[in-house]
Amino acid sequence: MAPSTASAQTAVAAILEIADDGLILGHRLSEWCGHAPILEEELALANMGLDLLGQASALYAHAGKLEGKGRSEDDFAFLRRERDYLNCLLVERENRDFAHTMLRQLYFAAFMQPFWRAIAQTSSDETLRGIAAKAEKEMAYHLRHSGEWVIRLGDGTGESAARMADAVEELHRYTGELFMASPARAAAIAAGLLPDPETLRAEWDETIATVFRAAKLELPEIRVMQKGGRDGIHGEDMGHLLAELQFMQRAYPGQTW
Repeated sequence: MAPSTASAQTAVAAILEIADDGLILGHRLSEWCGHAPILEEELALANMGLDLLGQASALYAHAGKLEGKGRSEDDFAFLRRERDYLNCLLVERENRDFAHTMLRQLYFAAFMQPFWRAIAQTSSDETLRGIAAKAEKEMAYHLRHSGEWVIRLGDGTGESAARMADAVEELHRYTGELFMASPARAAAIAAGLLPDPETLRAEWDETIATVFRAAKLELPEIRVMQKGGRDGIHGEDMGHLLAELQFMQRAYPGQTW
């Protein structure tokens, strides 16, 4: 049975949240091209960025079909206004240094790997199950890679440990939004399209705690988590990111992914 207009709209919004996470974080990782500390790590970061962009492209294409208005993945990725992007605030945070980048990746991958696994096993949407089956494997690599770096830096030199501790202090407050269910996400959960993120919290907590113990890092106590990205309310960094991300499409309209 074809979904009603209302259910199709909420499904599209819920899928765009996930796609925007991948697009924005993929772009952030691409900013390391030519700047990574070693050649092998530059290749690893670029590959992880491509994984995320590939996931975003597939999700945008699927959202376009569900929406039925003729919008392509390029339209979703490059021709929306800032307030139309529904990514969580964590993924748009600037790279700052390598410690910040690896911790951000750990936080995100520790959530997305079980999230994709749950979609692959339980989603009522066959296309989403297919995208998730591939994405889960990619995120498992991201999780292992970033976790190893967080341990290496946290349990490393005095400077690397201090930088990693600074990254924890800066980024942990943005992790709460991973588990928040927007109205569109709640409708998608009720329809069996997506899993409830709260059901993944215990696994995420255990993953982060395990890495932090090995890295000799302390979990901070955060009283108020930052939020707003799912409502299209972004930080100052987002405008600069979109200016670069959208430049080519705005300057030379009609380019394709």
